[in-house]
Amino acid sequence: MFHLKKTVMVKLMKYAVGIDVSKDKFDVCFCEIDTVQQINIKSSQRFSNTDKKFKEFDLWLGKNQKEKIPLILTMEATGVYYEKIALYLYKKGYSVSVVLPTKAKKYMQALGLKSKNDKIDAKGLARMAAEQRHDLWQPMGDYFYKLRQLTRHHEQLQQSKTHFANQMHALDHGSFQVKEVVSHQRKMISLIEKQIVETLKFIKEHINSSEEVKQKVDNICLVKGIGLLTVATIIGETNGFEMFKNIRQLVSYSGYDVVENQSGKHFGKTKISKKGNAHIRRILHMPSFTVVRYDQKPFADLFERVYERTNIKMKGYVAVQRKMLIYIYTLWKNNQPYQPQENNISGNDESKSLFLLVSEGNIID
Repeated sequence: MFHLKKTVMVKLMKYAVGIDVSKDKFDVCFCEIDTVQQINIKSSQRFSNTDKKFKEFDLWLGKNQKEKIPLILTMEATGVYYEKIALYLYKKGYSVSVVLPTKAKKYMQALGLKSKNDKIDAKGLARMAAEQRHDLWQPMGDYFYKLRQLTRHHEQLQQSKTHFANQMHALDHGSFQVKEVVSHQRKMISLIEKQIVETLKFIKEHINSSEEVKQKVDNICLVKGIGLLTVATIIGETNGFEMFKNIRQLVSYSGYDVVENQSGKHFGKTKISKKGNAHIRRILHMPSFTVVRYDQKPFADLFERVYERTNIKMKGYVAVQRKMLIYIYTLWKNNQPYQPQENNISGNDESKSLFLLVSEGNIID
């Protein structure tokens, strides 16, 4: 008795391109996946991160597309370097997805990639794009781009003021002073202070230019200790939270995700990853002290629980920062005011359950 072997018709399903972007260049990998989920790497290339080379990259993409099937381009959200190429490709009509660095890192670890360089990262992103389905990226609106520039400028001015103030302190306590240098330092500090006030004014005016945004910001600022600059920075860095589907993604993006170090009998230090948006963590630092000092619920209660358990104040304050971020997200999404008499915010079940992320069981530093 003869058995006929069944022939499977294999067809290409999708083209996928991984793009690993840095300040001066970007590495790309072009691959294809077929109906039996076989991935084939077709080409790799490196381009300079300039407008001229973007056009060459566009032509390179066209040469590699042999069939009319979907094409997806995937890159990591690394600083601001990815934004220019992502915006170029978006305007050209390509399907672009931008994934969080932690998600890409975990996927590449699952592939068993032990080495790491730009070419390998581009290859990993290409495989990730071929195997998985990601939401398509859209650029931030002009409103939030402007807000982010203003808040980052304010942050830079504050850092410059601290730098010159430290130099001034050193001059004041040194054994020798040059009058001209001291005069220049004082003028510089005075100029920076003036610019800080002006920039804060610009931020307020920009917030007030949108009635919807102003209302949401006012709702959040009812928390005694969270000011307009804090909220403006966070929504500017997150495009009004449009980048995230849930709180876990926001926590990871901000670097507040908990990293454990435990294996067998080894119990290492549990801490936050800090592999995320440093602007968000920086702006939440001082408000975490303020909300605890003003005994704002439930932040002060969380701080006391963490401090009682660990006897380390900074762990309590970081836990408060994380919870503040979640509250700001939920108040913004639900468009409701903060109610200090309640320990939790009313809302959908997902929001309530995700508040457990910052329970005293997750001690972080």
